[in-house]
Amino acid sequence: MKKLSFVILILAGLFCSSVSGQKTIDYSKIDIMLVHGEYNKVIDTCRQILVYDSLNAEINFKMGLAYQNLMSDDKSFDCFLRAATISPENNNYNFMVAKSYFIKGKSGMAKPILMKICASDSMNWTYAYFLTSIYMQEEKYDESIEIYNRFYRQDSSNYLFFDKIGFANLKKGDSFKAIDLFNRSLSLNKKNTNAIKNLAYLYTVTYKPDTAIQLLTNGIKIDPTDMDLYARRAALNYSKNYNKRALNDYLKILSSGDSSILYLKRAGIGYANNLQPKEAVRYLLLAYQKDTVDFEISGFLARNYQLINDLKNSAYYYRHIIEMLSPSVYQLGVNYILLAEVLKSDKKYKETIEAYLKSQEIRSDISIYINIANIYDDKLNNVPESIRYYQLFLDKLKNEKNSFQPNYVEAVKNRLEALKNPIPKAK
Repeated sequence: MKKLSFVILILAGLFCSSVSGQKTIDYSKIDIMLVHGEYNKVIDTCRQILVYDSLNAEINFKMGLAYQNLMSDDKSFDCFLRAATISPENNNYNFMVAKSYFIKGKSGMAKPILMKICASDSMNWTYAYFLTSIYMQEEKYDESIEIYNRFYRQDSSNYLFFDKIGFANLKKGDSFKAIDLFNRSLSLNKKNTNAIKNLAYLYTVTYKPDTAIQLLTNGIKIDPTDMDLYARRAALNYSKNYNKRALNDYLKILSSGDSSILYLKRAGIGYANNLQPKEAVRYLLLAYQKDTVDFEISGFLARNYQLINDLKNSAYYYRHIIEMLSPSVYQLGVNYILLAEVLKSDKKYKETIEAYLKSQEIRSDISIYINIANIYDDKLNNVPESIRYYQLFLDKLKNEKNSFQPNYVEAVKNRLEALKNPIPKAK
């Protein structure tokens, strides 16, 4: 009852305002409710107004804001869409529709709306931000740069625009231009860790990892709580085999509460490379619990258990590696055979034989010897090698349970005999 009375009072106040000679109804009371977080009251009030004024764009918009704050995205979108349909010239209403599409991942629906409102208000950064975000997703970096430059020309002392233009050039593949832009950003704001991270990446890809490491070290001095800076520096030190430096950074990240498998694994490897096998095992075991099929983790565990003379556990992890590798090894052998068949079809007989022999190093199949013998016999006319592989087939056959047909085996024997004792040609 109290709720209903409150809504009636609001409506009465709005009505009184409208009949007292004002051309525009005063909705400030609804705005106050929005500011105070009274979203359900806003919705009730707006619904009552819409009963007699269903084409009121502003009320639909305010009800959309209330639904948005109550995390009711579908209802808020419907309200914004109605408001924009009623007042298609209103940029704010259109923007909320476009923003809703963008958040839903429907950039294709948002883009034409954003292009329209940006054309009518080209210096609105909020509109431009969402439009350039779509351009960046579409890899239309030049279009993004054109918009960023518009804002840069108006405010050349704002490091944000150097960051934006720099990142677009980075994605475009123009590393050296991006480096220049991020350095200019950093000259305007020496504490800009975003520029530091991007510069570190760019110096890495342009083969200046030590410069990148120094930059990240400066960034850590600026913000020692930013674990991403430690992670980036650790990865660079790890790639350069600066084991102790990388280890210290990974331990710092782990101490912050981030127990990601990569950091546990690399901390363990760092200790292993630093000849501290007990500490290595500790972190590697934690990593192994998260991923039991990582070959590298199991390999380091096996070796470091061996170093601390725990041979039982060392053997366990070596067996585990062998168990994991066995299916892959078999498939490797099969693929060598498939490669050989392709090469044979292409009449590359020497390469065919090499592929067959590679398969035999991995998996034993005596029928491969027949394939090789046939190539030497029929295609290369190499009698000694033909004899060698026919004989190898027959020798291996004694220890095989392979069910070759007796008449097939007899044919191989006959061919071998014919090669060994050829019938002299009649003179």
